[in-house]
Amino acid sequence: MVIRDELYDAGIAQRREMFGPEGADQQVDNTNWLNDKVQDFVTRYCFGDIWQRSGLSLADRSKVTFAMLIAAGKPHETRIHARGALANGVSPLELREIAVHAILYCGIPAAVDGIQALDEVLAEKGITIEDETDAAATGVS
Repeated sequence: MVIRDELYDAGIAQRREMFGPEGADQQVDNTNWLNDKVQDFVTRYCFGDIWQRSGLSLADRSKVTFAMLIAAGKPHETRIHARGALANGVSPLELREIAVHAILYCGIPAAVDGIQALDEVLAEKGITIEDETDAAATGVS
């Protein structure tokens, strides 16, 4: 059972802002006895508490999260958080550069997975980038 309190309210609002209804309401609405503790933790503590802290901006939190997911080799979550990062104002160029930088510290396979995940998200959102100038100027609404 998901506990609805101030942390839940802040968390579900943050999830909606970053991931839209498919990443927030549908996740919570499909909570069952198997995944209720995970959904409760993600909504209340991840997005209702940690993502609300003032020490980093949402864009900075998205950049760090994107980098950590590449490093951890989690392409599914990398795609999810690429979407969230775009919603939080991180540019496609910044996400690309994080993935390229991962070559140095995470290795080529992790960076390739990160680039592929980002490419899929940009394609699904209809964002086309011809060069770095385009990427820097591309705004996502």
